[in-house]
Amino acid sequence: MDERIKELVEFTRDKYGLGDYFLYDYELHRSMTIFKETVYTLRMDWFPNHEANWDDEESTPTGAACIEIDVHSKKPKSIIFVKGVSYADDQRRLDASKRDELAEWIESETGLTYGKQFQFWKEEEGDVHFKECVDGVAVSASGSIHIKLDEEGKLTFFSVNGQFPMDGFIERNQFALSLKQEPIMELAKKQLKLVEFPIMKEKKYVLAYAMEEIYVRNDGIRTIPFDVIVDVRSYLPVNQVLEWDNEVKEGQPPFQRRPLTYKEEIHPDQAFQLEEHPDVKKLERDEMNKCIEACKGLLRQKYPNDSGEWVVSSLHREKGYIQAILRKVGHVGHQAQHVFQRKLLIFIDPNGFKVVSDMGNELLIDMYKEFKKADDATVTRDEAYEKLKDKFELKPYYVYDFEEERYVLCGKVDCYYAVKASTGKVVGMNEL
Repeated sequence: MDERIKELVEFTRDKYGLGDYFLYDYELHRSMTIFKETVYTLRMDWFPNHEANWDDEESTPTGAACIEIDVHSKKPKSIIFVKGVSYADDQRRLDASKRDELAEWIESETGLTYGKQFQFWKEEEGDVHFKECVDGVAVSASGSIHIKLDEEGKLTFFSVNGQFPMDGFIERNQFALSLKQEPIMELAKKQLKLVEFPIMKEKKYVLAYAMEEIYVRNDGIRTIPFDVIVDVRSYLPVNQVLEWDNEVKEGQPPFQRRPLTYKEEIHPDQAFQLEEHPDVKKLERDEMNKCIEACKGLLRQKYPNDSGEWVVSSLHREKGYIQAILRKVGHVGHQAQHVFQRKLLIFIDPNGFKVVSDMGNELLIDMYKEFKKADDATVTRDEAYEKLKDKFELKPYYVYDFEEERYVLCGKVDCYYAVKASTGKVVGMNEL
C-alpha cells in the first residue's frame, strides 16, 4: 500500500473510531465539479473484526462501514454503516432534535458555514436533511447534506452532495424582481404551455395549460432554462436542429449498440499530484461538428422520417465519452406538447467520433400509447393566463450560469396550478 494512502487509512480509522474494524478494500476515484475542478477521493470498505472470514463478494456484512474522503482535504464525502448498524467505538453522540448541534458538527466536518452555505430542510425520525444555500437563498441545482442517527445518537449515515461554492464563484446581488413588473408577467405568460398529461386512472390524456419553469436573471431580461440545470453539470450549448435526407450512405453498416466500458484505475501519483480530469478538456468547434454529424448519422438510420424534428441541445464530456443530449421538437395535435418530451442520450467515442450507444425514453412514452385522445381545447392561452396569473410564484435562487462560470441571482418563475383546456377548470399540478 502506498504510504500516502496508508496515512489516509489510519486517519480514517482514528477519526471514526474503527478500532473494531479491518480495512477490507479501498479504491481511488476522481470526479469533476461544475467549476471544472478535479476532485480525488479515497473510498474504503471497513468490515467488523468478527466478519474476518467474510467471503460473499455479492454483498456486504451488517455493520460494515463504507467511507469516502477527499484525498487532499480529508473531508468526508460519505459515511455509511450497512443496515444502520455501527460498531464504531467513537464516543460522540448527536441528537437529531438539536438542529444547532447537528449544524455545528457538520461545520466541523465539512468546513461549511450554517446559514451561509447550508440550511435545515427537514427531519424524519432521526433522518435529518439540510440543503445548499447562498446566504439563506436557495440554490439550483441544490446540493444536500443527509444525516442518520441510531437510537443512541450514533452516526449511521452521512453524505454531502453538491457544489457549495466559495465566494469567488458567486455574484451576489439584492433580489430586484417582482411579479408586479410587466416584463416578468409577459415572460410568465409566454411560459404557459399547452401540455398533454396522461391520467393513469382514466387511461386517457388531458390537455392543460401549465407553467414551464424558467429562471430569470436579476436584470429581468436574460433567462436560464430549467432543464439545463437539471440535465448536466458542465455542458456546451448547441441547440441545433438536425436535418437529413432519407438515403443511408452507401456502405454504411447498420448501427449496433456496443457496451459502454469505463473503468478508471487511479494511481496514487495521479491523485496526490492532482492530475486534471480528462473531462475538463474543452470541446473544440471541429469536435462539436463531428459529434453533430455522428448524431445525424444515427438518426438517419433509426428515425429516417424525423428530419427536422430533433435538436441537439448540448454536448459534454463524461466518463470517457462525449455525450449528446437530444430532444424531439415535433408537436402533437392542438399545438400541445407531451408532458414527457422525447429525449435521446447519445454516447460518442471521442477518438473516432463514432456513436457507441444511445439511450432514449421510448419505453416511458410507449406506456401511454393506448391512452384515449384528449378532449379538444376550448380555452385559449389568454384565458388560462387570466385564471392563473394570481397563482404565479417568483422565488429567488442562485443558479450556475455556464457561460459566465459563476452563480448568479435569478428568480424562478413557477406555478403549482394548471387550467384544463377543455373545461377551464383550475386544478393543482398534483392532480394531473
